[in-house]
Amino acid sequence: MGFSFRGARLALLAGVIGVFVLADAAPPRAAEESSQALHFFRIGTGASGGTYFPIGGVIASAISSPPGARPCEKGGSCGVPGLIAVAQSTAGSLENLARIEAGELESGLAQADLAYAAFYGVGSFVKTPMTKLRAIAGLFREAVHIVVRTDSGIASIAQLKGKRVSVGEEGSGTLIDAEAFLAAYKVRRKDVRVVFLKPGAASDALREGRIDAFFLVAGWPNSTLVALAEALPIRLLPVDSAALPKLRQTHPFFGMVQIPADAYKGVPATDAVSVGAVWVTSTELDEGLVYGVTKALWEKSTRRLLDLGHPEGRQIRLETALDGLAIPLHPGAERFYREAGMLK
Repeated sequence: MGFSFRGARLALLAGVIGVFVLADAAPPRAAEESSQALHFFRIGTGASGGTYFPIGGVIASAISSPPGARPCEKGGSCGVPGLIAVAQSTAGSLENLARIEAGELESGLAQADLAYAAFYGVGSFVKTPMTKLRAIAGLFREAVHIVVRTDSGIASIAQLKGKRVSVGEEGSGTLIDAEAFLAAYKVRRKDVRVVFLKPGAASDALREGRIDAFFLVAGWPNSTLVALAEALPIRLLPVDSAALPKLRQTHPFFGMVQIPADAYKGVPATDAVSVGAVWVTSTELDEGLVYGVTKALWEKSTRRLLDLGHPEGRQIRLETALDGLAIPLHPGAERFYREAGMLK
């Protein structure tokens, strides 16, 4: 798992957000503490305008405890001793899963349905199953946002025919879900003018009239959409619950949620499809390490970080950590949940 401190510095300078919990650092109390091994732990997230990126940063902060940090029992970091975790921006779920499987990331966030398909070799993964994937925890529910301008005249998904639609980045989970939605509403890919944009770029393009709609899979409220709704009137296209059975034929982990009326300025409560977000790692990681990061995630001190760090952080709770997991637990995570009395 090692890579040099110099390499980590270069990665950080290249745009990786590092979470260094040094505020409570104190001088080492003993020679063995000063020589404590330093380890780095990458968490693949998503685009900076999405939900995964800030949530990954909060988790990275919670599980980090650099050498010399004040101990947990004295009000310091309750992370893994010697660990510095970094939240790394990526294209999203698909890239995270592929890079975890390849050993290029220690962990990452991903949609539960995509983790399931990748692990079991379903659909587009039939020839390339990712059998090393393992779960650390289920985190929160995400909604499939389908965003249009209020003045566009578009009121349903079926009306996207002939329109310019951003379906997320190539390699993102949003793209997979967007294709499923269009198929469920009998809108063929060739019926729309497909554009591949990150959330921030898609928001700008909609505001400037360069696209007519975009898909975004994220928790709510999403910061990109909050800013967009402040800039101009927008609408979220509702999903008819009658379409859910067809969607679940290819995405068995889809459910229904209602995005509340106060999530985005001027947008009424909207029925949407949801999918769980899961924290994923690899069988290649040491059981003790994964036990440590799982334990750190559920420390009492992490609760405050989650509650204040992002609105979706409030959904991340120990009592729902095993709900809707699509792939097996890592042995280290399983050990923690067994000790917590959550597994027989």
